[in-house]
Amino acid sequence: MQEKIVSDERKMSSVFERYLTVWIGLCIIGGIILGRIAPGLAKTLDNMSLQVNGAPVVSIPIALCLFFMMYPIMVKIDFTDVIKAGKSGKPVFLTLFINWAVKPFTMYLIAFFFLGLLFRGLIGAEAVDLVKLPFGLNLPVGAQHGAGTVILVDGMKMLEIPLWRSYFAGCILLGIAPCTAMVLVWGYLARGNDGLTLVMVAINSLTMLLLYGVLGGFLLGVGRLPIPWQALLLSVSIYVALPLAAGYVSRTLLISKWGEVWFRERFLHVLTPITIGALLLTLVLLFSFKGEVILANPLTILWISIPLFLQTVLIFVLGYGAARLLKLSYRDAAPAAMIGASNHFEVAIATAVMLFGLSSGAALATVVGVLIEVPVMLMLVKICTSTRHWFGAAESTE
Repeated sequence: MQEKIVSDERKMSSVFERYLTVWIGLCIIGGIILGRIAPGLAKTLDNMSLQVNGAPVVSIPIALCLFFMMYPIMVKIDFTDVIKAGKSGKPVFLTLFINWAVKPFTMYLIAFFFLGLLFRGLIGAEAVDLVKLPFGLNLPVGAQHGAGTVILVDGMKMLEIPLWRSYFAGCILLGIAPCTAMVLVWGYLARGNDGLTLVMVAINSLTMLLLYGVLGGFLLGVGRLPIPWQALLLSVSIYVALPLAAGYVSRTLLISKWGEVWFRERFLHVLTPITIGALLLTLVLLFSFKGEVILANPLTILWISIPLFLQTVLIFVLGYGAARLLKLSYRDAAPAAMIGASNHFEVAIATAVMLFGLSSGAALATVVGVLIEVPVMLMLVKICTSTRHWFGAAESTE
């Protein structure tokens, strides 16, 4: 009976929820319009951020929105389920394998094929981008570094590289950053195992601290890539740890004071629309910050979107198919596939800005990751909920 209650809570029964994709589209358009008609407001909000090494890492307005998006999910989690989920080896192993042994390399191949070969002429074979010199590198003007040349711009040494390579670098940064925040929303909407999702998010957060810099340095070919420890720790703490702690403490206090029946039937009911509302407000803010960049580069957005879309779908298919072959339950299969398909775009954007600069093509590519993330992941949520019967008749009727 308890499972039935949880399942019913996740049904998108209202007109608002059923047409969530439409509202998301309207929020994206509204955010872009807001950025155009009130650029001062968008710039002021965007400047409200925590910085590491002079680069904005965590936007305070976005962090607040993400907190209210994540808290209603975190407070629903029964940590006895988390302990049980942590003992389940197959889905955790599958997630780690897809995220770190498959996803970075498929992103490399797909992005290189489309941006470096197929779309190279459309982007501009001779087009160049100016990016920051790698940290600790001091080369004379005119020196070659990889595919770039050191030039002097307004008295500052910059690296001039082919524009497509800059976009390619941004795609790589997205590919090596598995989602550790919004995947909790996707797993929840897909009626997955919230406890397992949380366990996998925690494991991936720790793994990212170890492998993000190593894989980034290898795939980008920049030699020793400085691992953004502070940025990663700050991001994971704010986007995951803070709402998790708040959810756990408030759940414990409320149940002890008012009882579990009141908690489920009264308190959780009040929280139901908050996650979706916070998600939509997040989109308005994000695209009010970056809308001008997107409008100035409409075709470029399309060229970058195609490999990112294909990569997302490919990783989801691989994860979901492997989960079925491993005979996982649907509640474990859905989050295992979702966490690989989605990206931690906050970390990718912060790293691109720190490594290459705010105006670089790499930073633009990571913003495109935000643009396609929500509609594509909602599409995959719909695929999951429509194919629950693949994992057994019992689960399809929960």
